[in-house]
Amino acid sequence: MQKRCQVQCPCHCRHWTWTSATLFTPLLCSYQVRNTSTSSSLCLLDPDYYICCTRSTEMILSRYRVLSTVTRLANSRLIRRSLISTQSNDQGIPPPLTGIRVLDLTRVLAGPSCTMLLADMGADVIKVEEVTRGDDTRSWLPPSAPVSPNSPKESSHLPPESAYFLAVNRNKRSITVNFKDPAGLEVMRRLVRSSDVLVENFIAGKLSGMGLGWEDCKALNPQLVYASITGYGQTGPFREAAGYDVIIEAEAGLMHITGEPDRPPSKVGVAVTDLMTGLYAHGAILAGLRSVQHTGKGVWIDCNLFETQLAGLANIASNYLIAGKEASRHGTAHPSIVPYQVFPCKDGFLMIGAGNDKQFRLLAERILEKPELADDARFANNVSRVANREALVNIITQVLQRHERDYWIERFTGLGVPFGPINNIQQSFAHPQVGARQATVEVDHPRAGKVRMVAPPVTYNGKRMPVRRPPPWLSQHTKEVMMELGYSQNEIAELRARQII
Repeated sequence: MQKRCQVQCPCHCRHWTWTSATLFTPLLCSYQVRNTSTSSSLCLLDPDYYICCTRSTEMILSRYRVLSTVTRLANSRLIRRSLISTQSNDQGIPPPLTGIRVLDLTRVLAGPSCTMLLADMGADVIKVEEVTRGDDTRSWLPPSAPVSPNSPKESSHLPPESAYFLAVNRNKRSITVNFKDPAGLEVMRRLVRSSDVLVENFIAGKLSGMGLGWEDCKALNPQLVYASITGYGQTGPFREAAGYDVIIEAEAGLMHITGEPDRPPSKVGVAVTDLMTGLYAHGAILAGLRSVQHTGKGVWIDCNLFETQLAGLANIASNYLIAGKEASRHGTAHPSIVPYQVFPCKDGFLMIGAGNDKQFRLLAERILEKPELADDARFANNVSRVANREALVNIITQVLQRHERDYWIERFTGLGVPFGPINNIQQSFAHPQVGARQATVEVDHPRAGKVRMVAPPVTYNGKRMPVRRPPPWLSQHTKEVMMELGYSQNEIAELRARQII
């Protein structure tokens, strides 16, 4: 790789960029690029040009001439950062992380959900897995997708693709590396040098003992954003304890407030602490990338399940910290609002949330056809309704159980009283909003054929980020990535024979 020098972008936008001895100009900082003759913004998606970011001149070079000049650097961080996305703008906005490489050393849910969000935004996520088994969730089956008769022969020894793994690994590439071996560690070092982000969820200190800790990787790549996702963080008495969603739910207060008041504590139906941690980590990584652009220095991010869950207690945490108020379980009910809970109908359940006096009057008069409730002193305002919760809940329950759920859905619709049926998963995906919003997407998987997945849930100018790649089968891209790192065919074959990759 040719020598680079860090400078501030000459357009004085105060962002850091790089100079290249090959191009003799500062590389695009990916921020303000202005047309000095018209003072209008240039389109950064034009596939035919690369633009030098300066105020005084605009050096517009042929895309193909630039590439031919720097062929030997095509896979380096330098060139990846200088290439403008060639994707068209029919996707709403161009994937904002195009050109960013993420080295993903995570397993199960918190880490993989984080790196999938980065992949959805265009990052090249390289998922590094154990050589023979891969990510733990590959073996969490059934359920699994059926194996297609046309699946690649080199994957024939693998089990079916588990539904769990498929859920959080789209848009990634998979390689397998045994980095306990020195030869595998060298592969990892090359990956670190060529990456912008590393995400790992090993127990605190584990990777440092293997030569891949923050200090090790910073020495290899001073601009690296290194994100560590653990159970309890990098410091403190629990730093070396493993992190499991269900344990953190118990230990950080969530189970205490989840479930019916007369029943034992309950876990949430999905690993919500893991998912929240993935969201926090993904946001922190974006902030880290921005910091590197400003300072030119790498960042170590310490993100953990325990503190994420404490933050997720939200108003419950504030009630305790501000007023010393201990929380309790209320099932689906709200401690401060009535009626605000699930009610049984003749054949199902409805969630009703009459959060103010106006909504309660509508509920009593227009839906339940019991106008006297709104004028009853026991229920005239929310404070009174909370004080007389049991009496009001019993009255509403008796009325709702006279008719089927669909009857009540029709009566509620359009009146402005918040409500919703309790749907099972089949009913949830049959919801008319799913089709209207195209909330699921079908992708072609090389081993499983057509696979239906939940689509990325955010739109930009009305368009979603594309699912560019199906979730990978184990080691699907090992050869491809190894060649990008400069390994020859013979070297790759030798490493495979030794089960290093």
